[in-house]
Amino acid sequence: MQKMIFAFITAAAAVMLISPLFIPMLRRLKYGQVERAEGPHAHSAKEGTPTMGGIMFIIAIIIAAAAFSIYGIAFDFSVPAVLIMLAFGLVGFLDDFIKVQRKRNLGLRAYQKIIAQLLLSFAAAYYAYRSSFIGSTLYDPIFGSIELGGWYIPFTMFMIIAVVNSANLTDGLDGLLSGVSLIYSIAMGVLFLYFAKVFDGSFINEPRFIANRDGMLCMSVFAFAVAGGCLGFLKSNSYPAKVFMGDTGSMALGGAMSAMVIYSRSPFLFLLMGVCIVASAVSVVLQVGSFKLRHGKRIFKMAPLHHHFELLGYPETKVVSGYMIVTALACVAALALFL
Repeated sequence: MQKMIFAFITAAAAVMLISPLFIPMLRRLKYGQVERAEGPHAHSAKEGTPTMGGIMFIIAIIIAAAAFSIYGIAFDFSVPAVLIMLAFGLVGFLDDFIKVQRKRNLGLRAYQKIIAQLLLSFAAAYYAYRSSFIGSTLYDPIFGSIELGGWYIPFTMFMIIAVVNSANLTDGLDGLLSGVSLIYSIAMGVLFLYFAKVFDGSFINEPRFIANRDGMLCMSVFAFAVAGGCLGFLKSNSYPAKVFMGDTGSMALGGAMSAMVIYSRSPFLFLLMGVCIVASAVSVVLQVGSFKLRHGKRIFKMAPLHHHFELLGYPETKVVSGYMIVTALACVAALALFL
């Protein structure tokens, strides 16, 4: 447990130490946020706020995970998790970089993003499928083991792309995605610790997972490092935000959460633990579907869902705190299925 606590503190401290140097540098480079014209009018005041701040917590997570992972087994667990986070963060960085260079809200084209995401998700899914620590069997705490065989690869690809894009859509208010990701990552860190106890022989008749004790401890370190990075980032990202994570950060967090889902082998659990992130994506799908099928009629005042609450008159801080409370309750409910 000490390694997880140290990873959490190290990541949080690293972000807070980096931010006083990094944020002014972003200002000097004029890497400011370009707000969507169709977004809430209140957000026009955020135009020019430094973006791409996700680089700070990416660096912090790497430092903490490298410092406290269990060496040897780390190359099968925390190293691939970090690489998945970095790969999707790079796609987000390219998107952000094009936006700030061209001073517009359009970065990478939609087809460029989806091609990149398909390639990266295939690489991650294929690695997991071939890994002796993961394999093609999923575990659902209610229905038990589910063997997917070759269908594991397309299923996991879909899951990764869904999680990454849902995280990207959730990043719309000051401190929203970082706050929700903080709680989710802590819960996953606790879950990985439970799995480690299973492999340690502390529980009888619990042969649910292939991965071993040290590997699960590595993933717990990674999860707590992500949580610490989010906490440190909240110091500058909570309302009113001094810096935004940008697509660099939101897609990196989506990649990190995808890695946790893959190694937990319980992807359906994300529907509960990440309910607020899932709601962002579902609200967009419903809004677009309604607009096209019902001749311009909308379900929400604006999608994603957090903007709907904004336009109903709820302050940003209320929406963010509400999302964090719901996420915390959902994570406790999910952990109760195991513990």
